[in-house]
Amino acid sequence: MKVQYAMVVDSSKCFNCRACVVACQFANDVPSGSTRNWVKNDTEMSDLKLYFQPGSCMHCESPTCVQACPTGATYKDKKDGTVKIDKGLCIRCGSCVPSCPYGARYLHPDKMAVDKCNFCEELRSQGMEPACVEVCPTRTRTFGNILDKKSDAARLLDNNKSVKVINSKVDTLPNFYYLTETAPSDWPVEPKAPAPIQLWKNIGGLFIKVIVGLNFLGVLAMFGKQVIMKDEPPESDHEHGTEDANG
Repeated sequence: MKVQYAMVVDSSKCFNCRACVVACQFANDVPSGSTRNWVKNDTEMSDLKLYFQPGSCMHCESPTCVQACPTGATYKDKKDGTVKIDKGLCIRCGSCVPSCPYGARYLHPDKMAVDKCNFCEELRSQGMEPACVEVCPTRTRTFGNILDKKSDAARLLDNNKSVKVINSKVDTLPNFYYLTETAPSDWPVEPKAPAPIQLWKNIGGLFIKVIVGLNFLGVLAMFGKQVIMKDEPPESDHEHGTEDANG
């Protein structure tokens, strides 16, 4: 069975207690001033209805953060569909941060790498749910494999209308679903990768090929020189006009 982990959110149940935010901070060692998840709010003036909208990394199908990463540190895991960060490959260039339309990434000051929500992979390996799901008193969030029709997440999507919050210009196909209606819906920004990174990604491969080509030409030149010169006799002192001691 294929796996695509996702979060299904019934934002009508959220009353902004922010237990999910606090639990995430403790579970994932998130430094003060940074966050892996959030609760946005909005008031619809037409009906004076107040909306609370939990969110985090959307683990997109077409993640622009992956496209922006110059080292391959950010990648989409084919095993479970989540977007992950290989801390060993991350060079803290920060290119992926503005490339995320949801602002879900930040530079961790102690881990020397970019950090974001990973659906609490460490907790899941112990048979637990993500911290934000575990602590929610109203079960606003439901996590699971949406390709498994028996999962709670898949059943919620099958039995309810859902919406996604996306940027109007770039749809990254997020795996984060809101049941029926949610607000605000216009906050995701257009993803952007810094110009130097874009340039490197465009010409980096060509540059490497050129360097390899030049090295190969250098090897050929040295080989040709050896072939041409190997039959020439070594120079003697007499050829330079040097006389021996008796002359």
